[in-house]
Amino acid sequence: MKQVDPLYSAEKIKRARVAGRTRSERAIRISLLVSVIVFLVKFSAWIYTGANSVLSDAAESFVHVFAVGFSAFGIYLSQKPPDRDHPYGHERIGFFAVGAEGMLILIAAVTICYQSIKSLIVGVELFNLEAGAGIIFISAMINLILGSWLVRTGRQENNMIVIGNGKHTLTDVYTSTGVLVTLFLVSYTGLLFLDSVVAMVLAAYISLEGYRLVKYATTGLMDQGDDHTDACIRKVLDEEVGEVLKGWHDLRYRNTGNTMWVEFHALFRAGIDLEEAHRAATILEKKIMDEFRENTVVTVHLEPEEVHIRHHKKYRDGDSSHA
Repeated sequence: MKQVDPLYSAEKIKRARVAGRTRSERAIRISLLVSVIVFLVKFSAWIYTGANSVLSDAAESFVHVFAVGFSAFGIYLSQKPPDRDHPYGHERIGFFAVGAEGMLILIAAVTICYQSIKSLIVGVELFNLEAGAGIIFISAMINLILGSWLVRTGRQENNMIVIGNGKHTLTDVYTSTGVLVTLFLVSYTGLLFLDSVVAMVLAAYISLEGYRLVKYATTGLMDQGDDHTDACIRKVLDEEVGEVLKGWHDLRYRNTGNTMWVEFHALFRAGIDLEEAHRAATILEKKIMDEFRENTVVTVHLEPEEVHIRHHKKYRDGDSSHA
């Protein structure tokens, strides 16, 4: 069998994790600062124009500020090492952070719809549309650059909190684009109701993004299986079956955020000594780890070929307290 690469050391993995955490922390801090600035810019644009579509854009940015703050806390907590109360670490806070961001987006969408319907009923007065459009355009460009950078950084570091934050930021760009189109149409047609109509369309759009984030968080918290992950692990295991490894079963895996946990039972040939079986299992662990970008922890339960069925029935399916 191929020897384990000596460069694949625990120290190398540790350094990569620390560097990734540092980049993720920096990305979220920058995102929080820029999000506050963008919200203030958009809020001033709403005061300047009185447009519901601008208000919807500002409300989405206001929600985003809170979401980024929660994401920053999530990254801080996820970096805490495992302890007695949390033996698998604290990474699952990432799913809560993404889910909270999605829920906040949905709340913002409902608020926008309410304000838009109210304006359709009682009417609205718009002013300074050209200047307001210029302000929104500047904020959209800022968010486009920030969102693209966050998504790229999150994917490089395999950090779902940063990725979710980046996608939310890009959603802000789309809503701003809709607002710009609306202000242009209202300015040149005089049809004020378009402001509220487009605001509701934008609310429907961002609610879809919110739903996707909530669904992603729910999937992660419920340990839902992933077809690609399952296929990768099974491919490695099947390729290793031969003279030494006779088979495998009871495959289970879960993703806690930045770490993939894999466990299975490995069936070795009869008469193999423990040292050889352990060496083969270690190499098998390494090959599975190489399949994923995430930090991966693999646990292998070694079993002898001839007696594993009898042992399973006696100790796992039956009363394990009797020999």
